[in-house]
Amino acid sequence: MLFQGSRIFRRAAGLALALFFFFSAAALAAGAPTITNVRFGKGDDHDRIVFDVSALPKYTTRTEKDGRQIILELAGIGDSAKVKPIIHSDVIHRVYFTKLKNSIVVTIDLEEPAEFVVKTLKNPDRIFIDIQKEFEYEQKSEPAPGLLETIYTRRDGRGRFRAFLLDVDLKKYDLVPVLANGEVLGRTTVSRMSDEVDAVAAINSNYFATSGEILGVLRMDGTVVGTTYFTRSALGVKQDGAPFVDQVYYSGKVTIGKKSALVSGVNAERGENTLIIYNRAYDVRTNTNQYGKEFVVQDGKVVKINQGNSIIPDNGYVISVHGTVKNTFARVRVGDKVTLEEELGPAFQDVPMIVGAGPTLVKGGKVKVTAEEEEFPGDIARGRAPRTGVAVLPNRHVLLAVVDGRQEASIGATLTEFAELFVKYGAKEAVNFDGGGSSAMVVGGKLQNSPSDGEERRVGSALAVMKKKDLPTGKSSRKK
Repeated sequence: MLFQGSRIFRRAAGLALALFFFFSAAALAAGAPTITNVRFGKGDDHDRIVFDVSALPKYTTRTEKDGRQIILELAGIGDSAKVKPIIHSDVIHRVYFTKLKNSIVVTIDLEEPAEFVVKTLKNPDRIFIDIQKEFEYEQKSEPAPGLLETIYTRRDGRGRFRAFLLDVDLKKYDLVPVLANGEVLGRTTVSRMSDEVDAVAAINSNYFATSGEILGVLRMDGTVVGTTYFTRSALGVKQDGAPFVDQVYYSGKVTIGKKSALVSGVNAERGENTLIIYNRAYDVRTNTNQYGKEFVVQDGKVVKINQGNSIIPDNGYVISVHGTVKNTFARVRVGDKVTLEEELGPAFQDVPMIVGAGPTLVKGGKVKVTAEEEEFPGDIARGRAPRTGVAVLPNRHVLLAVVDGRQEASIGATLTEFAELFVKYGAKEAVNFDGGGSSAMVVGGKLQNSPSDGEERRVGSALAVMKKKDLPTGKSSRKK
């Protein structure tokens, strides 16, 4: 009996000890601070999250995911599983809680990196975090030596804005125009053009028609492959590699024998009473109907005369005429001497590479938008839109830029706002390229921005960044 009583006593003592620790832990848990409520408010300048607590705990903060995530860790907080607020705004993506052994972690996912401040107040006890709605943020990277990419994000009273900028050292790289599929006719994406020539980077460039026809002056390796009827701004690269921005125009004249006529366009659709020059950049054939006349020219002489759809020689061009211009050259014969005179303005006459688009955005390091002078239509000149452009920087650098627009992540830019962005990054001169759904930047074979169409638009041409002496070999293979 004594032995049995001793065993019962030990069990009772053990149970008492266990109950002591249980109630002690419960008492400690009951005394730990808790989150009693979470409140959320939106303001003009900032969003505020307020944590009502039973007692002020110690806390730490940090950011992760390149500033897109705020981590607030509250030490010694008891379980707050019942507090499950739904918080969302144009600044805050979501808020969620994670219970650790001795703390609660509040994770705030942001739409974009933003400045924030955490403070405490007493009577009643609370912790609050203010997340600023207006901010600027840069994310920089070096895709390759001589290239510096900056993703610039900003949020202010106008909305959220995002731009992709690529600083290119022209001592290491060349700028090279590229045609979709290696010819004027047809279109493709900037990504594909970049891949086809193995470029380190590329952006969309000229305005274009649905056929792929270039709507603006484009000169490649000294040959004009696209023209415009207007005086417009263009990016030029001189023989020594120096880039510049100025106004360009096209004026051409053909003389065969003693008869002359003005050129209506290069590599364009032939209309009534016009003279069009077709070179091999256009296509294998002119794709014209039988109602005109065409003179195939090689070595400065007419070598063949056709009614239409002529084969374009690799080392020559085709003069295609219609209507009254056709009558002007009615007596032309094979063997007749041909002279083609082309003028592009004093700034561009001997410049081998020209990408014409417009308008000018920056001149002399200051904002100077020439949309009105260059007679641009309202869909380009006014309003916010996705934008593409190029700026000339000091020390033989250029800055390629693409602005996203027409989407929640970025409102786009007016031409003046686009010019201001270039000035912010040191532009001496800058010119606007085609924009809207065409705007695309590819770096290292990867699309960097978010085109407003939801996918890359097929465009007529691109401006590629090529390693020195690593230039495109020419056109894609064609069938006659």
